[in-house]
Amino acid sequence: HHAVRQQAGVFDVSHMAVVDVGGQQARAFLSRLFANDIRTLRAPGTGLYTCMLNQVGGVIDDAIVYQVVPDQYRVVFNAGHFDRDWEWINNHTHDFAVELQHRTDLALLAVQGPMACERASQALPNHLQADALALKRFQCLHRDGWFIARTGYTGEDGWEIVVPSNQVTELWQTLVDNQIQPCGLGARDSLRLEAGFNLAGVDMDESVTPCESNLAWTIAWDDKEREFIGRSTLERRLVDGFDQCLIGLALLQRGVLRAGQRVYLDDEIIGEVTSGSFSPVLNCGIGFARTREIAAGTRCAVEIRGKQLPAIVHEPPFVHRGRAKIKIPA
Repeated sequence: HHAVRQQAGVFDVSHMAVVDVGGQQARAFLSRLFANDIRTLRAPGTGLYTCMLNQVGGVIDDAIVYQVVPDQYRVVFNAGHFDRDWEWINNHTHDFAVELQHRTDLALLAVQGPMACERASQALPNHLQADALALKRFQCLHRDGWFIARTGYTGEDGWEIVVPSNQVTELWQTLVDNQIQPCGLGARDSLRLEAGFNLAGVDMDESVTPCESNLAWTIAWDDKEREFIGRSTLERRLVDGFDQCLIGLALLQRGVLRAGQRVYLDDEIIGEVTSGSFSPVLNCGIGFARTREIAAGTRCAVEIRGKQLPAIVHEPPFVHRGRAKIKIPA
């Protein structure tokens, strides 16, 4: 955890699913499939974060979509429920001239941290180093079998690097040899919580919308003619408003937040924790909870092992670029 916040770490995230989408109607298909508008990707080498919704606006999964070349896109999914994702995607191709390829031949490493790109560049072929270092956030390059994107799931700078599976062991060792610390998925979870990033299937699922998950900003409404899946239901629900939201919580006493713990306000149960962990930067328990609307700064309580421990509501992120965004009251 501290390696990523202070220097550089590498994660094997090859469990994530890479899908290549091509064909004359690839753009139109993805514009229908995702709530964010991939048509805003006007040039190769650009990407955006989005959610894939069901017919009632619930979150099936989240993804990053990159335009590799015109009419050719790469989508990287959280792979926790990819069999379901893959079935859903294929069931919606019928009206579009598109080709889908699940790239099981590829592996994905995430190098993250303030020194990650500088150190990882030494593991790249010489002719790619300058262009990779010049990438801005959510930009990518795809060349000579390398796919490099300036993205991540930690709140730090870094790259996600996709290579053929038969090359990943050598790449991993080269990264480690360049003073990049190997990290596990436990650290990735505490890092993403500090950064305020949701985990699909845990903090959000098919029963809740992006509007109830701090992700309303990922819905592109501007083009009224764009009928992305779930739009009509979301528009109706926006009129009535939503009765729940996803909040950030920080414990004010020693303890760790875990999914399912009940959240109280004035001795009334108002929701429950969706995910949590110990924050090494803040030195306290942090997490997300699904509750009714509640203002940042509000004191509440979380039931842990039969005791109500005090907590404070905080609007994520908790940590940004290694610096605490919340001061825990004494």
